[in-house]
Amino acid sequence: MSEVSEVATERRGGVLVITINRPAAKNAITAGVAQGVAAALDELDGSDELWAGVLTGAGGSFCAGMDLKGFLRGESPTIEGRGFAGLTSAPPRKPLIAAVEGWALAGGFEILLACDIVVAAETAKFGVPEVKRALVAAAGAALLLPQRVPLGAALELLLTGEPITAQRAYELGIVQRLTPEGGALDAAVALASTIAANGPLAVAVTKQIARSASDWTLEEGWKRQGELIAPVFGSEDAREGATAFAEKRPPVWKGR
Repeated sequence: MSEVSEVATERRGGVLVITINRPAAKNAITAGVAQGVAAALDELDGSDELWAGVLTGAGGSFCAGMDLKGFLRGESPTIEGRGFAGLTSAPPRKPLIAAVEGWALAGGFEILLACDIVVAAETAKFGVPEVKRALVAAAGAALLLPQRVPLGAALELLLTGEPITAQRAYELGIVQRLTPEGGALDAAVALASTIAANGPLAVAVTKQIARSASDWTLEEGWKRQGELIAPVFGSEDAREGATAFAEKRPPVWKGR
């Protein structure tokens, strides 16, 4: 395991586990954490040995949002071009799974919205309480939550500021998998490993299309999809996938 500022990283096969490592502060986001997360995501996207990431928090809590003490010192937990925590406005090209224990609150909730899939303990809780402090959930919740859940459900969370349980988050589709308390990280790594076993080019382009589709008209979508998938279908990995299937053996991906 390596540590960059207040963020720890660990490679588990083709999966990079990124841990916000400020348990005494409920993993609240400082400038140092934002820089560490951004560096870890650069490692994920830049490595030919890593195919998926898992983002979690240390000490039984995911993230309580912005560190107010740091904010009062004049620190910014936002990186230009990358957003809050070095993530929210520029997620990685490769899949990123959130593993949530305890609270995912305010900016912590917005961090998980930047992830592709959420695995949570049954005891986890979620909330965007910004309006209770006369603030706006500006790190992604007001923009992204209505794309993840029905508008009424999104507005209930955003306008009341009241928290919800993991079960309710699962029912709404914010959380994709529930685990017993303490099991979120292992379940997220197992899920990430399943994804990492697939063709990496196909996975990355599939994510890009799915993430971008809401911004395209139907006609534009077919055109853009065709442009994106052409290199995948002509890749070495696509030939390897077909060959491995015919030869009844596991494929060996090269990412090209």
